[in-house]
Amino acid sequence: MKVVFHLDLDEEKVLRIALTNMENLRAAKPGARINLLVNGPAVKFFRKNGEDEFLERIKNLIQAEVTVFVCQNALRAFDISETDLCPGCETVPAGVVALIKLQQQGCAYIKP
Repeated sequence: MKVVFHLDLDEEKVLRIALTNMENLRAAKPGARINLLVNGPAVKFFRKNGEDEFLERIKNLIQAEVTVFVCQNALRAFDISETDLCPGCETVPAGVVALIKLQQQGCAYIKP
């Protein structure tokens, strides 16, 4: 099972839903390949000096082998350096291109 969750809004409610969905999926299907693609204003949540509640959950998901891809275009647009990201996040040049590639590789698309 392969899936990509897509976050592009800076809405805490949507982030909470996405994190809970990924945690529940990891618990139900430990072998699932879970990806998270972050672009647009949602990149603000993935700074290492962000809110503790979200950072702890993001770090736990990364440790549980969830791959977090963050769009470099969005980072530039919101003046966030790659060095400011939560450890374990991977950057991609263009989030939309990475999203398409993941879907072409067979990932189910989920937009919380």
